[in-house]
Amino acid sequence: MIPLKTPKKLIEVALPLDAINVAAAREKSIRHGHPSTLHLWWARRPLAAARAVIFAQMVNDPGYERHLGRGANKEKAAIERERLFKIIEDLVQWENTNNEDVLARAREEIWKSWRETCALNKGHPQAAELFNPDKLPAFHDPFAGGGALPLEAQRLGLESYASDLNPVAVTINKAMIEIPPRFAGRKPVGPRIPGDKQGKLAEDWSGAKGLAEDVRRYGAWMRAEAEKRIGHLYPKIEVTTEMVAERPDLKPLLGQKLTVIAWLWARTVKSPNPAFSHAEVPLASTFVLFSKVGKEAYVEPVVAGDSYRFTVKVGGLSDAATAGTKAAGRGANFQCLLSGTPISGDYIKAEGQAGRMGARLMAIVAEGLRGRVYLTPPEEQERTARQARPPWKPSGDVPARLTGGTCVPYGLKEWGDLFTPRQLVALTTFSDLVQEAIEKCRQDALAAGLADDGTGLDASGCGATAYAQAVSIYLAFAISKVANIGSTIASWMNDRGAFRETFARQAIPMVWDFAESNPFADAGGSLGTAIDKGAMSVRDFPRTGKGLALQADAQSQEISKNKLVSTDPPYYDNIGYADLSDFFYVWLRKSLKPIFPGLYATLAVPKAEELVATPYRHGSKEKAEAFFLDGMTRAIHNLVELAHPGFPVTIYYAFKQAETKGEAGTSSTGWETFLEAVSRAGFAISGTWPMRTEGAGRMIGQGNNALASSIILVCRKRDADAATVSRREFIRELNAVLPEALMDMTRGGINSPVAPVDLSQAIIGPGMAIFSQYAAVLEADGKPMSVRTALQLINRFLAEDDFDHDTQFCLHWFETQGWATGKYGEADVLARAKGTSVAGLTEAGVVESGKGDLRLLKWAEMPRDWNPETDTRVPVWEALHQMIRALNQDGETAAGSLLARMPARAEPIRALAYRLYTLCERKGWAEDARAYNELITAWSGVERGASEAGHVGSQASLDI
Repeated sequence: MIPLKTPKKLIEVALPLDAINVAAAREKSIRHGHPSTLHLWWARRPLAAARAVIFAQMVNDPGYERHLGRGANKEKAAIERERLFKIIEDLVQWENTNNEDVLARAREEIWKSWRETCALNKGHPQAAELFNPDKLPAFHDPFAGGGALPLEAQRLGLESYASDLNPVAVTINKAMIEIPPRFAGRKPVGPRIPGDKQGKLAEDWSGAKGLAEDVRRYGAWMRAEAEKRIGHLYPKIEVTTEMVAERPDLKPLLGQKLTVIAWLWARTVKSPNPAFSHAEVPLASTFVLFSKVGKEAYVEPVVAGDSYRFTVKVGGLSDAATAGTKAAGRGANFQCLLSGTPISGDYIKAEGQAGRMGARLMAIVAEGLRGRVYLTPPEEQERTARQARPPWKPSGDVPARLTGGTCVPYGLKEWGDLFTPRQLVALTTFSDLVQEAIEKCRQDALAAGLADDGTGLDASGCGATAYAQAVSIYLAFAISKVANIGSTIASWMNDRGAFRETFARQAIPMVWDFAESNPFADAGGSLGTAIDKGAMSVRDFPRTGKGLALQADAQSQEISKNKLVSTDPPYYDNIGYADLSDFFYVWLRKSLKPIFPGLYATLAVPKAEELVATPYRHGSKEKAEAFFLDGMTRAIHNLVELAHPGFPVTIYYAFKQAETKGEAGTSSTGWETFLEAVSRAGFAISGTWPMRTEGAGRMIGQGNNALASSIILVCRKRDADAATVSRREFIRELNAVLPEALMDMTRGGINSPVAPVDLSQAIIGPGMAIFSQYAAVLEADGKPMSVRTALQLINRFLAEDDFDHDTQFCLHWFETQGWATGKYGEADVLARAKGTSVAGLTEAGVVESGKGDLRLLKWAEMPRDWNPETDTRVPVWEALHQMIRALNQDGETAAGSLLARMPARAEPIRALAYRLYTLCERKGWAEDARAYNELITAWSGVERGASEAGHVGSQASLDI
C-alpha cells in the first residue's frame, strides 16, 4: 500500500503554552455570554484551550518538510512558528471569540495547510476520498459533554459533529452547534416585551441574534404568565412599625413592600430529649447571614420554654451565631436548641428515613434601597410557603453513593424530595408553560410569514413548528438553571451574600440550612435572570456551519469516520455524569419529550454503558477499573480505526493521579495506565502538553485540592507493520532525539520556551513518540517494556533519574518553587510526569497539600520520632532532610544513629545533598545551601556515629 504523506502538525512540535494557559484560566471567571451560562455541565473545557488545540491540530508545522525527509531551513521554520503562535495568542483571547478578522486569519491558515496536504497526496489511491482540496474534513467529538470542542471546531469553519451517550449532553450540543446556524439571520417573531428599551435600538438580527431575542420575548411571556398563576405564593414583605422598633436600621424602609430574594430555612427534627420530644428543633450549621465586616447580620434564636422563634440581628458576630446548633467535630452532629441534648448523625438519619424531617424559616433576604437587607420572618411568610400543593413531582432515585457526598442517608431518596412544595409548584408550572410557549411561538411565526410543513426539530425541520421548538429548548434550559439554585441542596454564602447552587461541587451532599430563591425576583435563581443569561449565550453562537448532535456510544459509534477528532473522555471515577445529570433530566424530560421522543424515551439517563469507574455499579473497585479501562480502550481503538489519517487525534486527560499498593509496591492507576490503554488501542503518542484548563478556583470538594490541569495527548495511528525493538535500541534512539527536543523546549528553539514546571510533562511527548511507534520494546528477558519503565528512561534526560520518583518530584519542585507554596494543579502535572502522585508524596511525608496548594516540608518540620525501618515509603529526599534535622537538633551522634538504620541510603543521601547544595548556591539561597553544606562537612563524624550505633558501609548504594 502506498503510504500517505501526512505532515507533522504544529501541535506535534510546538505550542505557545503560556498564552493558552493564561487565557484558559481567565475564562473561568467570565460569565456574561459564555456557553457555560446556557446550561451547567461538569468539567467543561475552556473555549480558549479547545480553539487553540483544534487550530494547532490542523495547521502544518513549518518544519514539516524536514519531517518528511526533505531539507528545511530551521531559522525560517522558527519565524513561521512565531507567526502561527501570534495567531493562536490572538485566537485564545475571550474578546476575540467572535472577532471575524482573527477567525478569518485562523481559517485561512487551516485551509492553507489542508491544501498543502492534499497536494502532497494528489496521486494517492485514496486522494478522492480523503483529500478533497475544496472541502475541509468534518470534526467529531465522541465524548461531547458540555460541547466546548464541537463549538470551537464550528467557529473555526468546520462542519461539526458531537455525540454522547447522555441525553442532557446531546441536548446541550444541539442547542450550541445544531440549532443556531439552522435559524441564523431570522428576525424575531414574538411580540416585543412591554417597556423594553431593546425595541428603540437599531435592530441587527444577524447570526443567532433573532433567535436569542425570541428566547427573551417568550421567556418574558412565560415568566409573566407563571406569576399570574402562582405569584401569590411568593409575597413581598412589608417593613412594619414593629420591625423598625426592633431594628432601627430599617427606619428608611418603613411602610415599603420589599421583593424577597431568598427565604433561608433550617431543617428540623423532633428533639431526642423526652421532655421536648414534641418540639421540632433546628439543624443549623450557622446562624450567620452576612459576615462582611461592618455589615454583619445573624439569626438569634429566642427560646421560651418548649418553643422558640428566630429574630434577625445586625452588628458584631458571636461564636454562638457562627456555630449555629452544630456540635463540635465532623459529621451531622447537632445540639437541641431547647435542652442542649446532643443530636447524633444516626438519630438524624433515622428521622429522615422515617420522613420526619421538616424545615423552619430562619430569615428573609429582601431587596432594600441600597442593597440586600436581612429580616426577621413574619409568621405569614412561612404559612404562605406551606400552602403550596404541587400537582406533580419528579420520581427516580437520587444516587445512594457519590464521590463528594449524597443526601440519601437522610431520607432525601427521590429527585422530588430535593425540593420544597413551593419549589415543585414553580418548576412544574414553568415546565408546563414551555408547551404553551411552543404553540404561541408557532402561531406568531406563521403570522410573521414563516412557512410551516409541520416538521419538527428532531426531523431537521426549519419551519414554524421547528423554530418554535428551538426556542423552547432554551426556555427549558432556563428552568434547569432555576432548579440548580431552586432546590433544598442550594444554600446561602454568608461571605458573599449570594446563593450557592446545588452543584457547587460534583455531588449532591446534605445541606442543613438551605436557601429558597424567588423565581420572580430580579436576582440569582430567578427565571428572568436565567433566561437573560441563556439568551446572551445564544446570541454569540456561530452563525454559519453545519452542526449535528447525536446520541451514540463512543465504543461502537461510526460517526468519526474520516473526521478530525478531538475529545475529552470521562474522568475515570471523578465525576458520575449520568448520576448527576438525572437531576436535570427529570425536568428537561417533562418539557422536551414531545420534541425529542427518542432522546428522552427512558425515565432516567442511561448508566450501564457509561464509561465511569463506579465501584457500586460494578461490584468492586477492581471490576469498575477493569470496566473503565476495557471500555475506554475499545472507544480509543474505534478512533484509531475511524479518524482521518491526515491529522493526529487529540485527547484531553484530566484524571486525578491515584496510586494502588500491591505485592510489587506502589503503582499509578492514572496517568501511566491511561497511556498504556492509548498505546494498547493502537495509537502512537506524538505529543503531551499540559494545559491549565480549570482555573485556580474550581471546586471539586469543599476544602479539597482541585485538579487544575489537563494533559493533551496527541496521537497518530501506529503503522500496522510497526517493528519490535530491544531496550538497547530504544535507549539509543532516545539518546539521539531527546537532547535536541529538550534544547528546543528550554532554550526557545521552538520560539516559546516551556515553563520549568511543565518541562517534565512536555518531554514525555517526544519520548513517548519513540516508544509508542513500535509494536513493542522488548526487555532483556523478552517481555514487552511497560509504559512505567519507558517514562523512567525518558525522565533521565532531566538528570533526576538517579533517585526514586518522589525525590525526582521534590528536586524539580524545589528548583522552581523552593519552600514556597505552589498550586496543586502544577504539582499534580509534575507528579504524574515523575511517576508518583500528590497523595503518595503526602503519604511519604515530604509535602503538605490542601485547599488547592502544595509545599515541601522543611527539615525542621520533620517528625523527631521518625523510624526508617518501619516507614514503608522512604524517599531519599525524606531521608536526607531527616538527617539534617537530626544533625541540627541533636548533633552528629544522633544523625549517625539514624544513618545506621538505613545504611543502603548513605550514598544517595550524600549525592542528593551535593546536588541540592550546588542548586542553592546557583540560586543564591545561602541559608538553604548552608544546611546541605553542614551535612556534607560533618559526614565523616556522622559515619563514625553510625559505626558506633551499628555498621554502615559508606559505599553502600540503594537499588532505585
